[in-house]
Amino acid sequence: MSDSMSDCTEGDCTQNRTAVTEAEVEALVRGICFKTGPPRTLGVEVEWLVHELHLPQLPVSPERLEAAYAALRTVPLRSALTIEPGGQLELSSPPATSLMECIGTVSADLDAVRAVLREDDLGLLGIGTDPWHRPRRFLHEPRYDAMETCLDRTGPAGRAMMCTSASVQVCLDAGYEEPGALGHGRRWWLAHTLGPVLVAAFANSPVVAGRPTGWMSTRQLIWTEIGAGRAGAPPLEAEPRDAWARHVLDAPVMCVRRDDGPWDVPDGLTFREWIRSGTPRPPTRADLDYHVTTLFPPVRPHGHLELRMIDAQPGDDGWIVPLAVTTALFDDPEAAETAYRTVKPLAERTDGLPAPHNPLWTDAARYGLGDPELREAAVTCFTAALEALPRLGAGTAVTDAVTAFLNRYVLQGRCPADDLLDRLRGTDRRVQWKDIRT
Repeated sequence: MSDSMSDCTEGDCTQNRTAVTEAEVEALVRGICFKTGPPRTLGVEVEWLVHELHLPQLPVSPERLEAAYAALRTVPLRSALTIEPGGQLELSSPPATSLMECIGTVSADLDAVRAVLREDDLGLLGIGTDPWHRPRRFLHEPRYDAMETCLDRTGPAGRAMMCTSASVQVCLDAGYEEPGALGHGRRWWLAHTLGPVLVAAFANSPVVAGRPTGWMSTRQLIWTEIGAGRAGAPPLEAEPRDAWARHVLDAPVMCVRRDDGPWDVPDGLTFREWIRSGTPRPPTRADLDYHVTTLFPPVRPHGHLELRMIDAQPGDDGWIVPLAVTTALFDDPEAAETAYRTVKPLAERTDGLPAPHNPLWTDAARYGLGDPELREAAVTCFTAALEALPRLGAGTAVTDAVTAFLNRYVLQGRCPADDLLDRLRGTDRRVQWKDIRT
């Protein structure tokens, strides 16, 4: 589910070609990135690694990926299908008016996608980081050339993020203008403070290059290592719209696009400094729109709120559980109030630092639900979500899936990463390491 800051395409609108001022940027970001109102719609973006169906450890050649994606582009889907830089596949649902509508749309699209991939002996793997392969870029486009150059300055995490990571991103309306459980200020705060609970409960990326990393969510570690300017959140103490507007202005520019030749990749130039200097050319509304897409905080206001901290989940339908739980904890007033009261004490562990660069987020990624406080919070929140789901119209299959996850993982202080580690260590005799794809 996506919203563009611009209602017209570059080149079609005069405003896109006109230089912007700092005041204009603040007004645009405040008004467009936070579209306040009653929560009515939701969506999900599901990313997958594409693997050999029978021998997932083998890399899929670029030629086979290209052929498979060419075939997929002929399939009518309601969700938007995009390809990530490393060849990961993403489906982004259209805005749905109910949880069950969203699940039904994406499930049908995934069935169609899997059928096409099976014809070429390919499958989808739900896991937060590729457990076997090093980063290898599949897409070679100016955007990703510039992104790679920019992110390489902070180390290898950028390439790992681009090419070997996958997630479940839940998209929810920003909320009411007024305060309260469904108000935009409370929802913004809750997203950042409940976020570590979601990281811990759904951690599913403990292995890189066939070895444990020591982290339950290596994917979250990777995002943290990209740096606060690119992948960090603004301070929570300020009004959300003001804080995000300042963050956008003070975040480093990834690239300055050109019609011909390689794009410029400035080092350390913020959007505010670009406006003031006007070099190499004055930034426009289109540049602002693009700049916002190059920021990767754990919660990105995109008209709606895009929660980006959840690892891709195992199984064909594993993505449904984080979608259902997160939706219930935000859109059901009773569950939202319970979640707020439950995670409020956890805020003390942030040391006042923005997400995800604080101890609470770090502990969630490193220990998962092995952290006692996160486990206790997860039990309460999942229980509240389970009670709320029937009020949101969730079907029996959805409530059964959440119940199973609660019993198998949350109540046991485990997360999907524990299953992967058990298989790697040979303590789970039912499944061999070669069957990690399940």
